[in-house]
Amino acid sequence: MATQGTTAGAYLGALNWVEAQDALATRVVIIPFAAGAKEHGPHLPMGTDHLVMEHLLDAAVREREVLVTPPILHGWFPAFRDYPGTEIADSAVFQAYVMAVAESVMRHGAKRLVFLNTGISRASGLPLSIVARDIRVNHDVPTLVVSWDDLETSEAQALLEQKRGGHADEGETSIILHLRPDLVDMQRAVSAYRGEPVTQIGYRPGKFNRDTEPGLFGDPTLATPEKGEKLLGIMRQNWLRALDQFESL
Repeated sequence: MATQGTTAGAYLGALNWVEAQDALATRVVIIPFAAGAKEHGPHLPMGTDHLVMEHLLDAAVREREVLVTPPILHGWFPAFRDYPGTEIADSAVFQAYVMAVAESVMRHGAKRLVFLNTGISRASGLPLSIVARDIRVNHDVPTLVVSWDDLETSEAQALLEQKRGGHADEGETSIILHLRPDLVDMQRAVSAYRGEPVTQIGYRPGKFNRDTEPGLFGDPTLATPEKGEKLLGIMRQNWLRALDQFESL
């Protein structure tokens, strides 16, 4: 976590209530979500999404006048339900929880809300987006949802050597090798492409099976910390750009 007092932004939990009252009313408020414990193959920590979330939040607090609420670390990720984790299996419960958090900060003055989601837009991003839509319509408060896949670019994909991927793969493993190499067990990393690619029009939800799969999609054996540093740089730049665009509207 960035050191309070030397940054442009602030973490809500580091303020006293008088400071918080002013900050809520005058700054873009970020409500972050990451899976505190979700499987990421046999080689990555279950808190992978949380680690990336913390990195992006620290970048925002260092460089932008934002206010970051305490994170939501339990959520809805049904594709990984076969594995150990901390899931809220009922999407409506998760949605209501996020809405309650958002309403608590709006009640005390928040006028612009950003939901940072280090899951993907068509998974945990779905209930988060419903919350954001309802807030915009029912409270007339501008909202923004930024998910992991919103921060990826063709430049990021060009750094990778794997044939394809999407979870606990070369890219994600590279990022954690850069952030926390002590938590990565590369001896357990395996390649898993989950069959041949299928062209599909529309949204086709996926699912991982613990009995037959290691819980990843891609080739993490190709990961390096150098790739991770570059990938994080791209994600960080796009995250800050998203905040700037939202602030300017």
